[in-house]
Amino acid sequence: MNKTGLTQWGVTDLSRRRFLVGVGAVGSAALLGGCATSATSGPVAQTAGAVTVQSNLSSAQAKVAIEALAKAFSDRGGATATVNTVASETFRTQLPSYLTSGNPPDTYTWYPGSILTSYAQKGLLLDVGDVWQTMGNYSDTFRRLSSDGQGKQVFVPTTYYWWGFFYRKSNFTKWGVTPPSNWSEFVALCETLKGKGIEPIGLGAGGNTPWIASSWFDYLNIRINGAQYHRDLLAGKGRFDDPKVVKVFDQWKTVLPYFDPRGTAIPFQDATTSLLQGRTGMCLTGTFFADAAPKDVLDDLDFFQFPILDPAVPVAEEGPTDGFFASAKTAHVAETKDWLKYVATAEAQEIYIKNSSGTVLPTHPDAKDSGTPLVLKGRKLLQDAKELTQFFNRDSSDALQPSADAALVRFIQKPNELTSILSDWQTAAQKVWSS
Repeated sequence: MNKTGLTQWGVTDLSRRRFLVGVGAVGSAALLGGCATSATSGPVAQTAGAVTVQSNLSSAQAKVAIEALAKAFSDRGGATATVNTVASETFRTQLPSYLTSGNPPDTYTWYPGSILTSYAQKGLLLDVGDVWQTMGNYSDTFRRLSSDGQGKQVFVPTTYYWWGFFYRKSNFTKWGVTPPSNWSEFVALCETLKGKGIEPIGLGAGGNTPWIASSWFDYLNIRINGAQYHRDLLAGKGRFDDPKVVKVFDQWKTVLPYFDPRGTAIPFQDATTSLLQGRTGMCLTGTFFADAAPKDVLDDLDFFQFPILDPAVPVAEEGPTDGFFASAKTAHVAETKDWLKYVATAEAQEIYIKNSSGTVLPTHPDAKDSGTPLVLKGRKLLQDAKELTQFFNRDSSDALQPSADAALVRFIQKPNELTSILSDWQTAAQKVWSS
């Protein structure tokens, strides 16, 4: 079956190449609206100046890519853009302050989901419906993801990516092992690597990146209980001490002995280094990790799918989407919308991909990805999935993520305390859901 793009609960039309040309620079404030409106302070006076792009793309190659994108935008003539890059975890914690400040940055790198909806419902995000009118035949899924849930478009998606077990091909060859095709083979692979003195599974849930452990919970839950159960659970329609959730952790326990014992003590960046240097065999991660990898190792990277656990459960994959939203209090509405129209184009997305590690997929239906075997394999993984999830905090909220961090790190360290861990998690989550 030829599956070509995302739908909300499944996947169709990802590789469609038709687009209605018509995205270009718009320099007239009269066409775009002469002022922004803040929910708290009324109309914002418009001034001349560059669009400020507040960016969390702090990995070396991602930083180069966003700056190349801003330069290409500015070089066209007309509106210009300047990038302010902030470490990703700092960006995450400071984002509410950015948006509520008296003089906020104009536009931001971020992602859709419940967090986007929450900011939009507080009146903090610019309505970009007119930008979407110029964007042609983007998929309905990207349109839905970019909505505030009440009919307004508040986000422009530019890239998406996949998760999997990444490894270095040369290391697997050196160690005489091959990627597994099912859970039994996965466990056998871990046992073989352990026998060779290699820590089979890297993690990196220490420091300021405990959220990386959520990938394991996400994947085990969608493999065992399905994507809809997972979404409902994260939305507060279930309980973390449910017997179905216990099954997730019982499965996880079977491979805990193969985790790097430093996994909850070191940050993700160190775990990436361990993987690239061959101290660990593989790591469940998204392709963003490649933006911190040396260019000369990219061709040596490969991945395999998180093993299927129950063939009766429709196969879901993590396929997070990234892009931009803008402040409702921007003093540069025309220029900001010009920027957003530009980043939505195939040209812009190809510039970004060319200057990054090239391991993301463009959202524009006509934009070309890097075309590497790794990317073609990743695209097929998402095309073949019956459903897509975004990631724990994207499908739930940033407010719920700390409860997951505490529970999952504690489980990895003390799996025999599972009953109390899940009870405490449910209590903490309930406070978030009821607030």
